[in-house]
Amino acid sequence: MKKIVYIIILLSNLLFAQEEVKKQFDLANELYRKENYAEAIKKYENILTKNKVESAELYFNLGNCYYKLGEIAPSIYNFEKSLLLNPDDESVKTNLSFAQKTAIDDIKVIPSVGFSNFVYKVTLWFHYDIWAWISISLSVLFLISFLGYYFSSTTMIKRIFFLGMFVCLGLLLFSITSAFLQKRFTKIIRPAIIFEEVVNVKSEPKNSSENVFTLHEGTKVYVKETLDNWKRIELTDKTEGWIKKEAIKELKD
Repeated sequence: MKKIVYIIILLSNLLFAQEEVKKQFDLANELYRKENYAEAIKKYENILTKNKVESAELYFNLGNCYYKLGEIAPSIYNFEKSLLLNPDDESVKTNLSFAQKTAIDDIKVIPSVGFSNFVYKVTLWFHYDIWAWISISLSVLFLISFLGYYFSSTTMIKRIFFLGMFVCLGLLLFSITSAFLQKRFTKIIRPAIIFEEVVNVKSEPKNSSENVFTLHEGTKVYVKETLDNWKRIELTDKTEGWIKKEAIKELKD
């Protein structure tokens, strides 16, 4: 009986928390519609920090608020966070492109080529969680094909199920590999946004080293390595350097 009461209380608290978050989100949206962007930001940020709730829509709205206030780095950062959760949202992509045009740095994008880039693009067809569910579904189909092959009485049907087993097995191995590789790519590829207004990128991880180039707020970089208080970054044009870790904010926790 105590366990049942505990479960009921837990469910009630969860429902209350969800309702409270919805109220805060609606209030923040109302503040945004009234063009009270600073207060709307406080409400949105409160949902993220105190309630530990995040969504593509929440980050999108935050990005819009910061953009309206002319804060380049936070607007780009939140649009990018929204895209991580919903990569196919055209509204986010459009607003992100507008925000990026306000950034000072215009870094060339050198497209990646080769087999590894092809593999990476293939794994992006689905999120690794979806790849996992696909793998489970294919495992079930493989089992059904095996049972059909084992219990079939005619040669033709046996051949069909036998072929189905190999097709399912091949697709199963492909989906498992895709899920594994995407998970690995997610850990390796670490995008970040420059938050300092102006920052010098060093040739080595020390203050006395030579300045290689200068970056400005809102520029997107990729973290390749961390050493004490420094991070080695790479730009989309493949140039690299070292930067103080407090100058950037990584998009992935």
